[in-house]
Amino acid sequence: MDNSIRNIVIVGGGAAGWITAGLLAAEHNADQGVLAAIPKLTISLIESPDVPIIGVGEGTWPSMRLTLQKIGISETEFLLCCEASFKQGSKFINWRGQTTANRTLPDSYLHPFSLPIGQQELNLCPFWLPHQQDVAFADAVCQQFQLTELGLAPKQIATAEYSFINNYGYHLNAGKFSQLLQKHITEKLGVRYIADHVLTIHSQVNGDIKSVATREHGEIAGDLFIDCSGLRSILLGEHLQVPMISQQQVLFNDSALAVQMPYPTADAPIASCTHSTAQSCGWIWDIGLPTRRGIGHVYSSSHISDSAAEQQLRSYLTADFGETAANSAEFRKLSIAPGHRALCWKNNCIAIGMAAGFIEPLEASALALVEWTAKTLSSQLPANRAVMDIVAARLNKAFLQHWQQIIEFLKLHYVLSQRADHDYWHDHRESSSIPASLQDALRLWRYQVPSAMDISHSDVLFPAASYQYVLYGMGFQTQLSGSQKPSLQRKAQQLFNENIQRIQTLKKALDDNRGLLQKIRLHGLPTI
Repeated sequence: MDNSIRNIVIVGGGAAGWITAGLLAAEHNADQGVLAAIPKLTISLIESPDVPIIGVGEGTWPSMRLTLQKIGISETEFLLCCEASFKQGSKFINWRGQTTANRTLPDSYLHPFSLPIGQQELNLCPFWLPHQQDVAFADAVCQQFQLTELGLAPKQIATAEYSFINNYGYHLNAGKFSQLLQKHITEKLGVRYIADHVLTIHSQVNGDIKSVATREHGEIAGDLFIDCSGLRSILLGEHLQVPMISQQQVLFNDSALAVQMPYPTADAPIASCTHSTAQSCGWIWDIGLPTRRGIGHVYSSSHISDSAAEQQLRSYLTADFGETAANSAEFRKLSIAPGHRALCWKNNCIAIGMAAGFIEPLEASALALVEWTAKTLSSQLPANRAVMDIVAARLNKAFLQHWQQIIEFLKLHYVLSQRADHDYWHDHRESSSIPASLQDALRLWRYQVPSAMDISHSDVLFPAASYQYVLYGMGFQTQLSGSQKPSLQRKAQQLFNENIQRIQTLKKALDDNRGLLQKIRLHGLPTI
């Protein structure tokens, strides 16, 4: 019996479904020389016309550049079609709630996408600590702190597509992103698109999924099924009964209000990073696209009512858009069940995206995990059913490790806050809500700076530098014993000076975000 994996069925579209389809098709269906004789994968994507995409996941990591490049989409086309702008990190505002005896510390910091300068040569963190009252960590070790404050772009019009001067991801219109992916992947990569609603799921004797029955196209059979059906998780969750592991005892946010606001003027600056502004019982995201800002309030319904959360969001909008616009804004209510599936792969079904889990949009990890899962599946795609369980076990292990890191890294933001304006913040600092491994790490970091040794597995989503940016952006104190070698001190000072010089050079050389996007619209970016 031939049990080769040749027929793949993806249930659900959106970014998760189309990114997965595109990466699989780009890697396995390219005809090159003798490979043309190898049977191609048949990839079908079923998307219900009755189910709208959520459409508020508008921030990506730098990994999206490699994903788009792999799929074969021009960066110029992507930027223009998806109303995209450049994102260089996340700025956290009013999270600290902390003062010192000498002065009030600035209550904002940047988690940039660029690693600290000279990271491969030297960890600059110990050399910055003696000067922490004089300069922010991100400003001392990275160019993006000052450049994002000025709203500058991460590259020039002469920089080739997907190349960069400073590392960047994107802010994008999620609906238009899915439309672009669908058009490109069906027309250029040969993925079959089926607009239909899945009614029932049929199983093999061994529990594998045999086929899905659709309203208009009848039964659609497959060797491997990919569940991208969103929070409902109709294949992995509903049919295969893989349970959801709630994380609400760790991360409390379970609700969000979202709105899209046009700029007051057509030439208004476009922010170069996501703004995350803490509130009494959650936080507000603010994402700048060329034509509008996507803004939303994420909060815990057990700590604040919907009406009070709405009022906080309207107060935020009033500052930039005026009272009339803020009061007339219509919000979209979203419910979040923070958690993830116990497995992402069972039998011949793997879930990707919200079907596998979702916590909250802090640090925009959702699309990054979609990319990781889709790329890993594509590179490790089992040749046949006989070895599928081996691949599934490996991927499930890595999946759970990634979720553990995401949960602990997001929790870190709340644990470090010294805000005292509501029980919400006190509850986040209660030891009963903090994973034991994060508590251990925080005790360790009192005496040594975060390093790669603190991360328990390879292929991590958040490197040690990310922990450094958040810890020291939030005013965490590390007490090092002993002094550094004079030779290393000289090297560190050299790197600090190089960073300062580079900042001054780039301030003069870079356009602001809107200015570069206007040039791209007129001239396009050079192709590689």
